[in-house]
Amino acid sequence: MRAANGPTRRTLLQAALALSLASGVTERAWADTLIQRPIPSSGELLPLIGLGSWITFNVGDDAELRAECAAVIEAFFAEGGRLIDSSPMYGSSQSVIGAALQSMGRPDQVFSADKVWISDPAEGRSQIEQSRRHWAVTRFDLMQVHNLLSWEAHLDTLLQMKADGKLRYVGITTSEGRRHEEFERVMRRQPLDFIQLSYNLVNRQAEQRLLPLAQERGIAVIANRPFQQGVLIDRLKRHPLPPWAGEWQCNAWSQLLLKFIVSHPALTCAIPATSQVAHLRENMQAARGVLPDESQRKQLVEYVDAL
Repeated sequence: MRAANGPTRRTLLQAALALSLASGVTERAWADTLIQRPIPSSGELLPLIGLGSWITFNVGDDAELRAECAAVIEAFFAEGGRLIDSSPMYGSSQSVIGAALQSMGRPDQVFSADKVWISDPAEGRSQIEQSRRHWAVTRFDLMQVHNLLSWEAHLDTLLQMKADGKLRYVGITTSEGRRHEEFERVMRRQPLDFIQLSYNLVNRQAEQRLLPLAQERGIAVIANRPFQQGVLIDRLKRHPLPPWAGEWQCNAWSQLLLKFIVSHPALTCAIPATSQVAHLRENMQAARGVLPDESQRKQLVEYVDAL
C-alpha cells in the first residue's frame, strides 16, 4: 500500500538495501539476515520464525528419532533461530529438546518457552521445575499458562517467579479459537509479556480483537498451528503457487503461509513444528527478504479461497 505523497514499500526496501550495501553489507548477506521483531515489554529482538515441538518431538526413547530431532534443532540455530516452544502435554518433547541442547553445549542463543499445564495450582511450581530439568536450562525465558487452565493461580505464581528473577517473561496460550472471550479479558487485566494463539491463512479469527488488543497493550504474539498440523499444507500442495510468489521471495507454500502470518504487524513470531531438517530450512526462509504488505496479504487470501 502507498500513503498519499509518500514512498512505496518497494522504494523503502530498495533504500534500506542501498544503505546496507553502502555500509559494506553484501546483497547476499542482506537477503540471508533473519527479520526480527522486538518483544514490546523489553525491546529484546526475536526472529520471526521459531520452532514448535507439538507431536514432532514426541518420539519417546527411540534413539534414531531423537537424533533426527536434535539435527532439526541444530539446523534451527545454524539458521539463526532462537525461540523453541514446548509443554508438559507434549509427551517426550521436553526431554528431547533438553538432550539436544546438552549435546550442543547449551547454546546461548536459545530462547526457552514452555508452559504450565496442571489443574491443581499447588502443583504448578513443581511441574515448572520438572520441565526445567527436562530442558536442562538454568531458568526459562518464557513460561505460559497453557490454554488458560487454572490461569488465575498460575499467573500469580509466574508473576512472582518473574519478580524473583526465576523467569524472564510471562504469558498465556490458547489454540484452535478456544475461549477467546476469556482470553481477551485476561489480556486486558493482567501484565502479560506474551500471548500465544492459533493464527494462519484460513484461521483469522484473532485478527478481529486479539491481535489489535495485543498491539494496544504492548504484548508479544506467538502464532501456533501455522499449517493446521499439516492439513493446510496437504490441501494446498496439490495446487501451483500463485504466479506472484516470487515477489514474496517464496518458492514453497510453507513460506507463503508463514510470511502471511508474520507480516501481520502484531506478530512477534510463528512456531511451525517439523522433524525434518529440509523443512526446517524451508520454513526459516520465511523470515528473510521482503514481507507482503496488506494488499498482498489480501491477494493471497483471495487466491486460496478461490482454489
